[in-house]
Amino acid sequence: MGPLDVVGIGNAIVDVLTHADDAFLARHKLAKGAMTLVNETDAERIYAAMGPGIEISGGSAANTIAGVASLGRRAAFIGKVRDDQLGAVFRHDIRAQGVVFDTPAAASGPATARSMIVVTPDAQRTMNTYLGACVGLTPGDVDPALIGAAEITYLEGYLWDAPAAKAAMRRAMELAHKAGRRVALTLSDSFCVERYREEFLHLVENGIDVLFANEGEIRALYGTRDFDEALQLVRRRVPIAALTRSARGSVIVAGAEIHVIDAHPVAKVVDTTGAGDLYAAGFLGGLARGYDLGRCGRMASLCAAEAIAHIGARPQVNLRELELQTFG
Repeated sequence: MGPLDVVGIGNAIVDVLTHADDAFLARHKLAKGAMTLVNETDAERIYAAMGPGIEISGGSAANTIAGVASLGRRAAFIGKVRDDQLGAVFRHDIRAQGVVFDTPAAASGPATARSMIVVTPDAQRTMNTYLGACVGLTPGDVDPALIGAAEITYLEGYLWDAPAAKAAMRRAMELAHKAGRRVALTLSDSFCVERYREEFLHLVENGIDVLFANEGEIRALYGTRDFDEALQLVRRRVPIAALTRSARGSVIVAGAEIHVIDAHPVAKVVDTTGAGDLYAAGFLGGLARGYDLGRCGRMASLCAAEAIAHIGARPQVNLRELELQTFG
């Protein structure tokens, strides 16, 4: 295994995106702006009610890793699909981005995961996700050589919902630190944080080197309504924290070091799906190559802006070229 910049571990999901108004969300009792886990029956019901959709391979960490690869970095992904049509689509799409993806497909059990994403006129995305085959990820799927080869192992908080996948994440953390590598975690969703708050607090303080969270997630983690209070708490508990604040940009803290990063300008916000995923891609792409935290933050903001300018969570331009045009 050659050297890698980032390996990601997360849910391998195919996204189905459609546009609808707030009345659609109300009729189907969908929690606006949140990621809600649904069973196969509800997934079929929501899908049937949706208008024409676009199918795009997704999954939070997978989107981040696709972004890392688009930046010209060496990237790999670990995630579980079924040996079905959507599984083949997912495998093709992520490999086409230049990502190493060799996790064996499941030969039986639930189908490949899919997420029904409803984009409202204000560009907010509401996700209803059937995890399917994702819950079959186990510690045995975590390749020690892959983890040892990567500068950074990036973990998706959503995986904490599945006990076997949780064990896989713990295994990856152990392998990464044993190899002298860094571990990054995204908290993924404030509802996810609230489900596992105590476990996440322990995880952040005892095994995470780089933490990604939006304003709602970091406040949920520390049980406060005040962002500044949460910032002061996290800066003493994790080496690096990158905290996003939507249109207000982001704040990066590392002990006494602090960087306030403006949101990169975008002509029109089309779809916020994947903004946090591509923010993480830019940040990790810079960090893996030794850039200072300020530049990592500006790269993150640039990549997030690319994501929200179009439908879908994966980059539609070459991010390496965009990086060079912007930073030289």
